[in-house]
Amino acid sequence: MYYSFIIPLYNRPDEIDELLDSLTNQTYKGDFEVVVVEDGSAIDSRDIVAKYEDRLSVSYYYKENSGPGDSRNYGMQRAKGDYFIVLDSDCIIPSQYLTIVDQYLNHKFVDCFGGPDAALDSFTDVQKAINFAMTSFMTTGGIRGGSERVGKFQPRSFNMGISKKAFEASGGYGKIHPGEDPDLTIRLWELGFETELFPKAYVYHKRRIDWKKFYTQVNKFGKARPILNKRYPKYSKLTYWFPSVFILGLLMSLIGILFENYYLFCLYILYFLLVFMTSAIKERSLKIGFLSILSVFIQFFGYGTGFVKATYRIVVLNRKPEEALPEMFFK
Repeated sequence: MYYSFIIPLYNRPDEIDELLDSLTNQTYKGDFEVVVVEDGSAIDSRDIVAKYEDRLSVSYYYKENSGPGDSRNYGMQRAKGDYFIVLDSDCIIPSQYLTIVDQYLNHKFVDCFGGPDAALDSFTDVQKAINFAMTSFMTTGGIRGGSERVGKFQPRSFNMGISKKAFEASGGYGKIHPGEDPDLTIRLWELGFETELFPKAYVYHKRRIDWKKFYTQVNKFGKARPILNKRYPKYSKLTYWFPSVFILGLLMSLIGILFENYYLFCLYILYFLLVFMTSAIKERSLKIGFLSILSVFIQFFGYGTGFVKATYRIVVLNRKPEEALPEMFFK
């Protein structure tokens, strides 16, 4: 199998430098290529990419800004591989990554896979706390961490593989962002393709975000889900309401204190205490434990409020998603 790494890029020369450097250390014995697609960046990375031309089979393309989904399609249309592996530019790839992916596919071929993410010791404390919220079994991030069923998995495009056959049949990613990866996954299911989680094919995901950017990101994740529920109602789940219910319950627990009812509030205290202990033990840091409480709250609040807002506009007001939430679509 000939693999093509597809990497969309937007104003991130430092990130692509680290990512390409990690790809030079792959233990995989076969050939592979790297396709970098610069999505209309003001700060381009052509000089950074050029540094690796003697160590990687790398191609660089610059195009007008049209979003990460369209940029991935652009790269896959020009790639030479039989199988495409899509990465975000803020990832660092373990040396054994492609070897592990190849072993999975040789053992049982699947047309689309996703892998989890992890944090490096060199990441900042905030990045580690956010990584905990996005990967822990205690949060909605458990899906990324591997708690979802291995089969029928919805890959995320920071670490996702798709065969050339499946890409051509589906047409690739749509214009929605974020949400373009589950949208593609569902369309692949409808076409009869299978998806799976490869638990050992993890990447180190920096997430390049502070608290404000993290809130914006998870808020958009919340907005994306009602759009997908509208498009594909048979794949909607009650569990998608969980962050919104969680935040409503927290508000009710605070109101309960005014009436000397502490039971619900104590349950929330217990939950956040478990978050603190789990994160602190995992990262061996009390500071990261405290920061994880904040990251989990932001995750639930951002996702939950985004989900309710989008549901109200799309379901209650019966507006088309493109009109109700224009910020979620690239033209």
